[in-house]
Amino acid sequence: MVIAVIVVAFLLAGVALFIVRRGRSAATAATADGLGSKVKGLFSGGATDDAWARLEDLLIRADVGPKGAADLLARVKRRVSSGAEARQALREEVEAVLGGETGLNVKDGELTVVMVVGVNGSGKTTTIGKLAKRLGDSGLSVMLAGSDTFRAAAGEQLDVWADRSRAQVVRQARGADPASVAFDGVKSAQARGSDVLIVDTAGRLHTRTPLMDELDKVKRVLAKAAGRDPQEVLLVLDASTGQNGISQARAFTEAVGVTGVALTKLDGTAKGGIVLAVKEELGVPVKLVGTGEGPADLELFDAKAFAERMIG
Repeated sequence: MVIAVIVVAFLLAGVALFIVRRGRSAATAATADGLGSKVKGLFSGGATDDAWARLEDLLIRADVGPKGAADLLARVKRRVSSGAEARQALREEVEAVLGGETGLNVKDGELTVVMVVGVNGSGKTTTIGKLAKRLGDSGLSVMLAGSDTFRAAAGEQLDVWADRSRAQVVRQARGADPASVAFDGVKSAQARGSDVLIVDTAGRLHTRTPLMDELDKVKRVLAKAAGRDPQEVLLVLDASTGQNGISQARAFTEAVGVTGVALTKLDGTAKGGIVLAVKEELGVPVKLVGTGEGPADLELFDAKAFAERMIG
């Protein structure tokens, strides 16, 4: 009997370990098995014109975009003389594009205001909840302002995430003025001595000018209430959105001055090249990456790790 129990326990432990390993690798498997596996044998016959052409096509298919792909290849070609060098040079160029300062601008000793924007369905409120948990776990006190007063159950969803992250919430009834909620959020956060205020905003199509003007109003009210512009304006961007992500990023940047991108659903796509296109064309860095559905599945962006996953 004792032996049987030990055997069963051993088997269960093995299954549990297998599940944990699968869970940890799922966040990066799609990207790693996508472009990287295809690039691997591309230059086995040398740095031929055909190999370069196929690489450019792969980059475009990975959502880097025609301009981004052409510019990236031009820099790689200047560095290499053989196919053996091409893959390493490509990885280093991707890292160089995405590198630099990508951390969140959180100020010590004063209220940090983070305004979060994005289109409908991009994962905005979920990203806010994960960010609140990450900041809370690091010892910061966090308040959430529910300026998404349009979507049904948006406030309730924010409440759920606040419970998970031990954050406080300021919100009003559905249909209230989003800018008014933002103002209340700043004043409440200041009164309670919060370290960070994260402002949720309603998802909106980037092509709707009146809705984008509303975002600008929210930002202006935040600046007036806090005495300065928000330290961060984060655009939540779906990694599978393709080249439409460029249009989104450009419109939101022009409207409210986006300071960084939070990339969601990276675990569900073999592409992810949109981050290169956004940085190359708009100069907006990726700061956060969503890697799964769990409350802790939000990582600070690591350019080297991303380049290694993308290129292999």
